[in-house]
Amino acid sequence: MASLHGATVLLPPLLLFSLLFFSSADAAGAGGNGGPTHLHFYFHELYSGGPNGTTVQLAPARGGINNASFFGMAGVVDDMLREGADPSSRLIGRAQGLTVGSSLSDGALTTELNFVFTNGLYNGSTLQVFGRALLGTVMERPIVGGTGTFRMARGYTLSKMLKSPDPNTLLILEYDAYVWY
Repeated sequence: MASLHGATVLLPPLLLFSLLFFSSADAAGAGGNGGPTHLHFYFHELYSGGPNGTTVQLAPARGGINNASFFGMAGVVDDMLREGADPSSRLIGRAQGLTVGSSLSDGALTTELNFVFTNGLYNGSTLQVFGRALLGTVMERPIVGGTGTFRMARGYTLSKMLKSPDPNTLLILEYDAYVWY
């Protein structure tokens, strides 16, 4: 009986140690660095419709181009991610994905974007962002995944529209991404 009692006394500390050990091993195995990583970059979209355009409309908005809500519009993008707001700043990657006009009233878009880093420290890695965008506001969207360095990423982005040198053909967004991985 004494040995059974001794096993009962040792079981809770052993169980607690096992839980702590495997929990920390899982966290380390996820590739995480602990705290958030802050990325700052600029999104450049050329919507001229010409040969250098980086966006294509797949379906027009209900009511045509004069429909302020964009409802029903669907498009695909392969936009540039740059170090700066200047269109000639260093290219660090691409923003590839889909945009859909999903609001009847306020012009909000639902976006699915893959930030594909092709230069610099995160070359070969991606971040996946999915959420609601409303130009003219500070847009917050969740980071729902990643690959490479950012495998198992989570976090959020904040972006805002900047004044463009050519507002008729160039959209520039300033991005701050806060990533845990």
